Amino acid sequence: MDRKSILGLLIIGGILLVFAYFNSSNTPTPATSASTTTDSTRTVIDTANTANAIDVETLVAEEEISHLIPVLNDEGKQLTNNVGELQFQDTVTKLDTFIAPKPLVEPIEKIIAQPEEIIRLENDLIAIDISTKGGRIVNAFLKEFRTYTDYVDEKEAPLQLFDKTSTYGVEFFDNEKKKNALNYDFEITKKSDKSAQVTMLNPTGKKVIYTYTLEDGKYDVDFDIAFEGFSEKDAKDINFLADFKLLSTEKHLPSEQRVSTVFFKYAEGSYDYLSIGGDDEEIIEETTQWVAFKQSYFAAILMNKAGFKASSDSKIEILNLPEEDTTYIKEYKANLDLGITNINNTVALEWYFGPNDYDLLATYENGSEDIVDLGWGLFRWINVWAMRPIFGWLMTWGLGAGIAIFLLTLFVKMILSPVNYKMYKSSAMMKVLRPEIEKLAKKFPKKEDAMKKQQETMALYRETGVSPMAGCVPMLIQMPILFAIFRLFPAELSLRQKNFLWAEDLSSYDSILNLGFDIPFYGDHVSLFTLLMAGTTLLYTHYNSNNMQQPTMEGMPNMKYIMYIFPFLMIFFFNSYSSGLSYYYFISTLMTIGIMWAIKKFMLDEDKIIAKIEANRANPTKKKGKSKFQQRLEEAQKLQAERQKGKK
Repeated sequence: MDRKSILGLLIIGGILLVFAYFNSSNTPTPATSASTTTDSTRTVIDTANTANAIDVETLVAEEEISHLIPVLNDEGKQLTNNVGELQFQDTVTKLDTFIAPKPLVEPIEKIIAQPEEIIRLENDLIAIDISTKGGRIVNAFLKEFRTYTDYVDEKEAPLQLFDKTSTYGVEFFDNEKKKNALNYDFEITKKSDKSAQVTMLNPTGKKVIYTYTLEDGKYDVDFDIAFEGFSEKDAKDINFLADFKLLSTEKHLPSEQRVSTVFFKYAEGSYDYLSIGGDDEEIIEETTQWVAFKQSYFAAILMNKAGFKASSDSKIEILNLPEEDTTYIKEYKANLDLGITNINNTVALEWYFGPNDYDLLATYENGSEDIVDLGWGLFRWINVWAMRPIFGWLMTWGLGAGIAIFLLTLFVKMILSPVNYKMYKSSAMMKVLRPEIEKLAKKFPKKEDAMKKQQETMALYRETGVSPMAGCVPMLIQMPILFAIFRLFPAELSLRQKNFLWAEDLSSYDSILNLGFDIPFYGDHVSLFTLLMAGTTLLYTHYNSNNMQQPTMEGMPNMKYIMYIFPFLMIFFFNSYSSGLSYYYFISTLMTIGIMWAIKKFMLDEDKIIAKIEANRANPTKKKGKSKFQQRLEEAQKLQAERQKGKK
């Protein structure tokens, strides 16, 4: 080999050595820096791989990285080269090195985001829209009902109960992280006119399957939940989360908010509900049959025949929305344990999207009819077994809601006529005795003689056979009916969007004048039925005030003047209430005045009453002994007199 050949080989070798040296120390890396672990400006070469950076401790054997430190960017992602190899710094040699990730036993399936698709299911009563985003119902429509706005505008659009702002989904653990099916895409696996099945797309293999089914003639949606890829130990960590905002559908949003809340029923108890006045929550402590998100006349109820189990996370909540939000009524939340005992079994739930119809809900035989607010205790009993059935029967006559209310009022007055007669008779007798009572007042004008005056007054009652309590007992009998009606009409679905005279909707307030501004505690309108009700109440008070006894004891309030204040307060209290309720009280009071006049005119003879009182006075054998009430009253009067003497 000649000298030139040897020289050429040496030059080539030198070039290779220099290339090798620079190749090992200047491998393709992010922006140059003296240290790969402290340079906060370092970036990833392949930005596509950065988005899919993988946890190296999962993908690379531990013995291979025992002396290696991952090189991270300022977002905490591990850097890679352009072929996807993970970058490390060797703690021994202080040099960078790249290692291909160790493949998983089961490779991750890449899921591409799917475009949203809406499935419409409907029957003769309702229609629902199901989205492939989360597999949930995003709209619910009630075909036989309209919102107040559509009713006034004479539009035939179905009432929408909620929209896509209401959400729900199954919560589960996947790769030791809590996840919710609400955040996954679903694919349609089965579809028919009244049924659809959607399956969650999940790269780990854990899938949630929802099946929705409708039937004609029902407001129900059968809602079945099945699971694939879950183990038995996963069952205890599966919950159902719901976050609902029901849409405002009525005339007056504050009235809707006043009766909207979350109802629920424990399997071993009666129904219960959260506070309607503010934010509230309830920890689920027992197996629960159903949870109802309720507004004025409609509800979304989730039922579970097997029951939602009690757990540490199970609870329901209600939240008031900001005042400026006039689209929705309130926000309802629920975290429910599905009570899964076998992960291979389907969880059978049932949605109810429909009206708060007592008779309809009673057919479910699970107490869900109790969400209809008919009062509590005796008042509810009166409404359930008497007032509501009678009013419903009158509505079937086809005479209109206003006439039905009038006939109901007339019927109640006829039933209570014996009681009313007793009350009016007692009132008339008290009126006859009034001159005698005024004589006693003149006989004992001094304050220190108040006790004597009271004793003489009670003696007068005994001698004449008149009881001051005779008029109170009939009134107490009538009071439960008055309070029952107060609950019945605002909750009565059959009054909704029924007009009468100037009232366009008897379920809401009537207005003859819109003020254009708001008066505190009154409102921005004038309700004529409320004014008529207050006027007749004032007239009745004046008509009956002559029979009211003045206070005979020092410090006792004069009920005559207090009763005059009540009609004035009614104007403020009832101005935004149901016009059907104000109309009932107006008619009822007007009938009461008419009956009182008729009894006085044609049935009671004051001369005969005076003669009877005089006969009782003249015949001591007919004098009645002291009643227990009179005995206790006299004892209290004596005790008070002794205390006054002690003070002096």
